[in-house]
Amino acid sequence: MGAFLDKPKMEKHNNSGEGNELRFGLSSMQGWRVEMEDAHTAVVSLPSPLQCWSFFAVYDGHAGSQVAKYCCEHLLEHITSSQGFQSALKEKSESTVDKVKDGIRSGFLMFDEHIRNLSEKKHSNDRSGSTAVGVMISPSHLYFINCGDSRGILSRSGLVKFFTEDHKPSNPLEKERIQNAGGSVMIQRVNGSLAVSRALGDFDYKCVDGKGPTEQLVSPEPEVYAIERSEKDDEFIILACDGIWDVMGNEEVCSFVRSRLEVTDDLERVCNEIVDTCLYKGSRDNMSVVLICFPGAPKVSQEAVMREMELDKFLEARVEEILKTEWDKGTPDLVNVMRMLTSETIPNLPPGGELASKRSLIEAVFNRLNPSKNDETDLDLIFFRGFS
Repeated sequence: MGAFLDKPKMEKHNNSGEGNELRFGLSSMQGWRVEMEDAHTAVVSLPSPLQCWSFFAVYDGHAGSQVAKYCCEHLLEHITSSQGFQSALKEKSESTVDKVKDGIRSGFLMFDEHIRNLSEKKHSNDRSGSTAVGVMISPSHLYFINCGDSRGILSRSGLVKFFTEDHKPSNPLEKERIQNAGGSVMIQRVNGSLAVSRALGDFDYKCVDGKGPTEQLVSPEPEVYAIERSEKDDEFIILACDGIWDVMGNEEVCSFVRSRLEVTDDLERVCNEIVDTCLYKGSRDNMSVVLICFPGAPKVSQEAVMREMELDKFLEARVEEILKTEWDKGTPDLVNVMRMLTSETIPNLPPGGELASKRSLIEAVFNRLNPSKNDETDLDLIFFRGFS
């Protein structure tokens, strides 16, 4: 379940790039957890002969970071070297898409067996595991890959066109497999302990005699979905760990991203805003998000930029007004400022993010006008989630 820090680590790891008519940005933050267990992969152009293919993934580790880190370094090569994947590249027919899907699945199973063998050879006691959510982008298709409860979504024509299904122990088919393997689901966890029903690693849950790798308490088999690309309508893909989805829904994240893309083309900045917003909405987990934009993604609009500037000016002025009133009552308190702002109808707040997405601005104005309270208000602001 993981232990927590007294104060979140808010430093971020960022990356971005472009190629194959794609642009991507990513952000990850340790947050409240005592260890950063997330990892990610971002490869805009795969090695020859797959230069026109791209691969992105987020890995959410648990009980340690070793499996997640190994995923980011080696999972892709196991997928592309699998027999099914290789045969799909050699023949172009109606069955190619199915063979790619089969190759991805077999690559996951090969990889899981590989890390099991490595662990046994090293006599390692590592009990870590990792979810994996990714997308393989070919010139014609999007192959969404999911193993666990991280999630990927596709925005097309202004709507959430597709999202992966989380693998939770309480899901009927997952629960059936767990029980058939002699396990149970208690407090929505495998044997009352693990919160996901599919993952790489987690070999303590994969040792039931007479059962194959996909029949164990925890399965390493991903679900793979193939979606034909739409050059005209595809906007963006978001891949993120459950630290994001715990506090924001699919539509909320998509609406928020769409609104941010109308005010900036800096994808790292957009990802940072997602992570910060989720922290202040109450996420207690590590957070990682990858944003992949197609040519049809929303573009910066001067009208949207002006609205954003007007909103920022309004919030600055409103915080100043509140502080003047609070000073008459005594020492200003940031929590009271947040409560008052939350109770008001503020126009043009970013959809999905709402007031939480403006936390940095509000904090900056408060600290500028009331510097003596800076150190004392940090934690109050962290618990702003209660007012979002």
